Amino acid sequence: MRTLQGQQALMRIFIGEKDKYGKQPLYQAIVEMLRAEKLAGATVIRGLAGFGAKSHLHSANLLSLSQDLPMIIECVDSREHIDRVISKIDEMVCDGLVTIENVEVIRYAPKK
Repeated sequence: MRTLQGQQALMRIFIGEKDKYGKQPLYQAIVEMLRAEKLAGATVIRGLAGFGAKSHLHSANLLSLSQDLPMIIECVDSREHIDRVISKIDEMVCDGLVTIENVEVIRYAPKK
């Protein structure tokens, strides 16, 4: 098992729930690619509301017609590992936002 400590990189990918990569949901395709590339881990977060570059509001409000809720995929790993997959992320994400920031890892360990 790899270990992570100290300064690492956090990549966040903001997409829509309805976004696809081929016939597969985009968030699922990204997580599977990150796992295949042996990154440390990834988490998908489903948002309740949000808007992006087009200022179109996506909401879970029952009165709203939107079913395309915001999705965020977070991945923490070394900058080198993140940089290695950026071109694949760029190929997969047509409409969205990708950010990278420095983070300090305090603990990264499996349950004993």
